[in-house]
Amino acid sequence: MKKILFILTAGVLALSSCDDLFTPAKENFKEVGQMDVEPDFAMGFLTKAYSALSNNYVNTEYATDDAVVNENNNAFRTMATGGWTSTLYTSINEWSSAYGGIQYINQFLAKINDVKWSEDPERAAMLKVRMQGEAFAMRAILHYQLLRAHAGYDSEGVLLGVPYLETYLGANDEFNIPRLTFKETVDKIIADLDKAIDLLPLDYEDATAVPSKYTQYTKNLNVYNRTMGASFRLLVSGRIAKAYRSRVTLLAASDGFANTGTWADAAKSAADLLKENNGIEGISKGAVEYYAASIADNLSAGSNPAEIIWRDNVATNNNYESDNLPPSLNGNGRMNPSQNLVDAFPMVNGYPISSEESGYDAAAPYANRDPRLTTYIIYNGSKNIGVDNKTISTVEKTTDGVNTNQQRSTRTGYYMKKRLRMDVNITSGSATTKAHYVPRIRYTEMYLNYAEAANEAYGPKADGGNGFTAFDVIKAIRERAGICKGAEDPYLEECAQSKEKMRELIRNERRLELCFENFRFWDLRRWKQKLTETVKGINWKADGTYEIFDVEKRDFSNYMNYPPIPNSEILKYNNLKQNKGW
Repeated sequence: MKKILFILTAGVLALSSCDDLFTPAKENFKEVGQMDVEPDFAMGFLTKAYSALSNNYVNTEYATDDAVVNENNNAFRTMATGGWTSTLYTSINEWSSAYGGIQYINQFLAKINDVKWSEDPERAAMLKVRMQGEAFAMRAILHYQLLRAHAGYDSEGVLLGVPYLETYLGANDEFNIPRLTFKETVDKIIADLDKAIDLLPLDYEDATAVPSKYTQYTKNLNVYNRTMGASFRLLVSGRIAKAYRSRVTLLAASDGFANTGTWADAAKSAADLLKENNGIEGISKGAVEYYAASIADNLSAGSNPAEIIWRDNVATNNNYESDNLPPSLNGNGRMNPSQNLVDAFPMVNGYPISSEESGYDAAAPYANRDPRLTTYIIYNGSKNIGVDNKTISTVEKTTDGVNTNQQRSTRTGYYMKKRLRMDVNITSGSATTKAHYVPRIRYTEMYLNYAEAANEAYGPKADGGNGFTAFDVIKAIRERAGICKGAEDPYLEECAQSKEKMRELIRNERRLELCFENFRFWDLRRWKQKLTETVKGINWKADGTYEIFDVEKRDFSNYMNYPPIPNSEILKYNNLKQNKGW
């Protein structure tokens, strides 16, 4: 078949179409051949691929045991309650967007040697090196997005990845391409990432001397800084490529993907990056509220706070607050954290609330809890919420109570606080906007990647030669959160006596630290954990008592551990095998 497998954007079609498809073509559209003499036009092909990057705030939590949404027609709600099919489009479907970006990248790479990048031959050489590195990294990243979203077992029990495109496919090329095995896909992603790491600087910063790996192209510091300096901070860098290497190797080592990779490789990939961040000492003290006003308001010229490896552009708006603040503050209360998630936060002494040593008091369920609970979730009695420093009441039949206002009030008794700025006013007539940014990669994720892999590879307290252990990471993260601050952590010590107990603790810390950032949905699947945990909520009565109740049952069949290839592609291409069950 010669049909186009991947839905490309109008831009690619315009750039590659024949004159007779558009009137008047030559006035409205540039030909691909113009890349040779117009470097900015050529660069646009690479730049366009960045728009295919996935977003950490797509709210997949709505389809997990961490939260529900109060919108009746939300796609994730439909998906989690029995309506997920291979034709239901949700934000986890990476197929068209990612492959469209990959097509741009491959067309760019096909022309990179023909473009006159600059009149200055040294600058031209440096530009070519940087953009080639970017292209390899972006190709790997987009294939990783596809792998995470669409890998799975076919009807014959073979663990498959995705087609890996390394050349541009034109209108007359063959698009009926079979999927590679999962391992083959991983190997190709790693190969592209390693090429990118070789070509790219670790970070884009103005240097005081040309780094040695670039002196073969230029010894002119001005040329180096004009092509690899601080002006390019938001582009993919060597550090970012290393972070994706950690993500890929962790995915491959996981049970959900048949431990295709090794935990030792996953630990090494994470450690190689963390050593560039001074190991355990590099764990940022301000990472718990990475989205805080004091951080978001000071991100200028592409700079990053210590916690952030990669982020998107700063945007000035009040979208997150409008969507998620309680209705008493004029919000729509979309993200409703679950009682399940609330119960996962330990006591301040580090013990889970189910432990006799915790001191948990069911009559005062939020007292003496892990401080992250108050930081990330709005519960009955939460103080200093919004611009008026309001105390929130979720008592039944009050404005913010359970199901008081359909599709605005909470369904669980909780509202999300994480990601939101409390200094934003969303009152009609006096609304304000503030700076926000979305992280693409945080260091906390990388430390948790290492802890998980190191525990599996070496055990809780062995470092595998990396200089720090899974125990060291989890101790530092819990202490940063305010657990057993400045004191011993007896529950952590208890867990460190076995790999299995430590595994549970690491997974729980990952759940808490990365909540509402698009991780839980994917983590449950790669761990082969239960997807059908009923979401629970809390209903507070006027007399100060409460009841725990079932909010939403999850309806996922076992095959849904692996999301489908879009059915439209399966219908067009007989070489493209569907994941089993869809």
